[in-house]
Amino acid sequence: MSHHHEIPATPESMVWGYLDSTTPPVLEISSGDTVTLHSFPAGGKESLPADKSLVPADYLAALDTLVQGPGPHFITGPVYVRGAKRGDVLQVDILSVKIRQDWGFVSILPLLGTLPDEFTDYETIHPKIDHKRNVSIMPWGTEIPLDPFFGIIATAPPAAWGRCGSPVPRAFGGNMDNKELRAGTTLYLPVFNEGALFFAGDGHGVQGDGEVCITALETGVTGTFRLSVRKDMKLSWPFAENATHLMSIGLDEDLDDAAKQAVREMVKHVCQRTNLSRNQAYMLCSLAGNLRVTQLVDGNKGIHMLLPKSFL
Repeated sequence: MSHHHEIPATPESMVWGYLDSTTPPVLEISSGDTVTLHSFPAGGKESLPADKSLVPADYLAALDTLVQGPGPHFITGPVYVRGAKRGDVLQVDILSVKIRQDWGFVSILPLLGTLPDEFTDYETIHPKIDHKRNVSIMPWGTEIPLDPFFGIIATAPPAAWGRCGSPVPRAFGGNMDNKELRAGTTLYLPVFNEGALFFAGDGHGVQGDGEVCITALETGVTGTFRLSVRKDMKLSWPFAENATHLMSIGLDEDLDDAAKQAVREMVKHVCQRTNLSRNQAYMLCSLAGNLRVTQLVDGNKGIHMLLPKSFL
């Protein structure tokens, strides 16, 4: 029988700006258990609104207590999943994601974003979040429907890689900033360490494909995940699916190479799930697969392909 666990939103339950296989687990669970955890917006005190009464007390505690690593992201975990061994796959069913703040922030920052040389009038805005109407209200009046997700979902990196800064997504997942990884999606991650060591953080209220200015609507989120060890799967790279689509993920400094990886991964998974040849799978991807730019701003750029399951 599976059990449900909740990780409190305390500094002892999270790290700031890095992923590391030597971080002691904050929770140990069995495969198939569910976990609810909380996260805060990326960034430091410079990202807060002028009215500090709007800032949750647990967020302020994290800012005052945690030592920041190479990145800006608050990440909860790790969660040790019993039975997970190196070479296994961790199945992450994203059951729910809810926004836990009444505001978020969007920034233009020095030397970051898609057009850093063209946007040097740096600023941070704090759109309001209307939970009842499920919209974000921009300072100029535009209302954008909310679609929350965790920017970072990961297993711990291989021990040989040491401490990895949170900004760059890699084979363990991490800061993929993929808006398709919303509630209802299942993500599969390679396991590089005993216990898998699951992390999640970097709350986003809504984001466009590309995340071009450097941020999404950065905000606090609460999510529930089912974590299951898959010994019948072998993966070297993240892959995802939802009820209607397969989703391959490409990550590389070069956007062309990220696209090639996304196509290559989709061809491989189509062949594994069907009797199609590699040639047939490649042609199917050309006719029915849709490549999208995940993000352009995290060091390793992202491309993902969505392929309808109805064509398999």
